[in-house]
Amino acid sequence: MASRPTRASEDARALRQTRLSAERGTLFKQAAHAMALVYPSPYPVAMSSLGFQTIYREINAHSGYAAERAFLPDHVDAFRRARMPLFTYESERPVGDFPMIAFSVAYELELAGVLTALELAGVPPLAEERDARHPFVLMGGPLTFSNPLPLAPFADAILLGEADESIHAALDVLARCRNREEACRDLAATVSNAFVPSLHGAQLPALGRCDDSRLPAYAPILTPDTEFSDMFLVEAVRGCSRGCAYCVMRRGANSGMRIVPKERVLELIPSDARRVGLVGASVSDHPEIVEIVETLAAQGREAGLSSLRPDRLDARFVSALRRAGYRTLTTAADGASQRLRDLVERRIQEKDLIRAAELARDHGFKRLKLYLLIGLPGETDADVDELVRLARELARIHPLALAVAPFVAKKNTPLDGQSFAGIKVVEERVAQLRAALGKVVDLRATSARWAWVEYRLAQGAAAEGRAALSAVHAGGRFSDWKRALGNS
Repeated sequence: MASRPTRASEDARALRQTRLSAERGTLFKQAAHAMALVYPSPYPVAMSSLGFQTIYREINAHSGYAAERAFLPDHVDAFRRARMPLFTYESERPVGDFPMIAFSVAYELELAGVLTALELAGVPPLAEERDARHPFVLMGGPLTFSNPLPLAPFADAILLGEADESIHAALDVLARCRNREEACRDLAATVSNAFVPSLHGAQLPALGRCDDSRLPAYAPILTPDTEFSDMFLVEAVRGCSRGCAYCVMRRGANSGMRIVPKERVLELIPSDARRVGLVGASVSDHPEIVEIVETLAAQGREAGLSSLRPDRLDARFVSALRRAGYRTLTTAADGASQRLRDLVERRIQEKDLIRAAELARDHGFKRLKLYLLIGLPGETDADVDELVRLARELARIHPLALAVAPFVAKKNTPLDGQSFAGIKVVEERVAQLRAALGKVVDLRATSARWAWVEYRLAQGAAAEGRAALSAVHAGGRFSDWKRALGNS
């Protein structure tokens, strides 16, 4: 006799239906091969990801494949208690019933979501424990630009770097292969950016790079239930021409910055999109970015940019941003002092930040918001004192908010291998800033503890991936991660 649905299962399905009915552009498709595309964070985060939406569009554009989306539940514990299988939004089909599951992973801490999603789907997380009854598990996403090795124990294959193009080659291989072993062998042999842990060990192939003709990436679905409500996301640049030493997307990584022409960006925007997100690691360096924002403002649309470089801001640019709906002018200082900004090759000066505060004041913004890194190599109390002085000066010009994050060294950057400053050190630095700035500045800081976990995964390999599984099984608290990863 079938079990009665629980309140939790009814709520989860009702939430899915509410979100689905509010979407515009959802891709419903029937094809010979169906797959589940999973984002290892909840729906609002997933649908704010241009990469996730782009790969969803690319898979559904493939003649033989259809992709259905699934997300980490908003309330994982309720899902577990109800013994609900993870299901897709398009059809409510259990994810574990698909012959293939693909994951788009943005950063290290989402590894916990990958493991949870697999277990909710009834799929053994470790690839070595899966057999012919289980789906083929393919992974990719922004994390693969730095270090995919912690994903290796859980993936049959991983597409490294850009997958806009290589996903089609991979799907062709998967469609013709009769079993997991054949698929792994053929992917390793024919798809240049396919990393197959069972065959490659820890030897990584080159990052994928799609042809420029495939640019830009853009999101097919508009939805109000995201971090960027009803915002159409479109790529204006890919990569970066700058050399910031901490950044995975820095100059020279995967061919530097590639620019999408203004006309191409504008022609992709749906007529009913009132809000447009212009995406790219260096979007404010686009040579026509001011004209793009001015056009959007003239059309009565709001615009959002994924990054603003302070040295690119001038009266015309800031005025266009204000007319396009900006209320907070957000940019980045990164290093606490000019010495540290120079160390990490952050090409800005103190005068650029002062000018940004003046522009925010003169154009009626609510506040200036600055992103900062604490715990860079060689940082001293004197560097933090310089930041306090500058923050006070900026706050005298215009209301200021600081978003402080601990520095985490990433693979494939010049600062790869640098030590984490230490949880205690970072917490003391943040406390020093709070004490010195008081109510003058709105200061918010990212957890030093979770930054340490991110650091261990960012610098780790398959062993750290297996440790993540132990941490998740133990409950996923920081103490569980600390125990699993060790104190070093």
